[in-house]
Formats: sequence, C-alpha cells, structure tokens
Amino acid sequence: MRRTTRHAMLDSACSIQRSLDVIGDPWTVLVLREAFMGVTRFGDFATALGISTDLLSDRLTTLVEAGVMERRPYAEPGRRSRYDYHLTSMGEELRLVLGALQQWGDRHRLDDDSPSVERRSRTTGGRLAVAFVDESGGAVELEDVAFVSVPDPA
Repeated sequence: MRRTTRHAMLDSACSIQRSLDVIGDPWTVLVLREAFMGVTRFGDFATALGISTDLLSDRLTTLVEAGVMERRPYAEPGRRSRYDYHLTSMGEELRLVLGALQQWGDRHRLDDDSPSVERRSRTTGGRLAVAFVDESGGAVELEDVAFVSVPDPA
C-alpha cells in the first residue's frame, strides 16, 4: 500500500526517493554538472572538482550502473586503453534537474551580483528558464502546481 503521510519520502514507490538513490549525493550532482560542461575524462573530473579518486570512482560507478552515464574506451597514442564517461539520453534528461537547481540557486543563493553560468538556447542564444509546462505547452505558475498522490493500482 502506498503511503500518503509525510513519511512518503521513505516509500520505495516515491519517484523522488528513487531518483535520490542515484543522484542524491552532492558530489554526484557536481560530477553531472561537469559532464554537462563537456568533461568526460576521469582525471579532468578529479581536477575540476578537487575530489578524491576513490570517491569519484564510486560516484561514476553509481551513474554508470544506473544508466545515467556510459563508459567508452579510448587510448592516446602509445598509452594503455582507458575509459571516459559520457551522458546517456537518460543522463541528458537530468539537464532539466540541474537547470532547476541552478535557477533556484541564482535566485536565492548568489554570492555576488550574477551567476557564473547561464542557461541559453543553442539555437537562438536566448536565455532560458526552467518551468512546469502543461499538456498544451504553456508554462504554469508555481502557485498553481500541486503534488498529488495517485491511487494505488492494486
């Protein structure tokens, strides 16, 4: 039976909980940020983040096992084969999640006057905002968004 109490966050039927099982660690989110900025190689992730190699290896393994990233072999001339890490289509969808986190941080957690990165359209170059969109494609104001429990199908 699906719980509808405030303890629903511990419910395995909760999509938010299942998502956090994969991306809920702050280092994992930062690995994803770097991947969206074009980083693919282990050493480049480690340098950009200042993260220990053991921790980075663990976070990348989690992302690969969840299908968010994939390992691809590469070899530089005269060197042994290594792997780099690329976002899958599932991982690319997390661009929306990171964009929403960034938008919230830009609005409420800025240290200075402007964000360090902007969300822009690759096609037009125009600035972008993350929003809820209804079935007809229109943006919905946050005050009009409700999270509603659905009946248990059993």
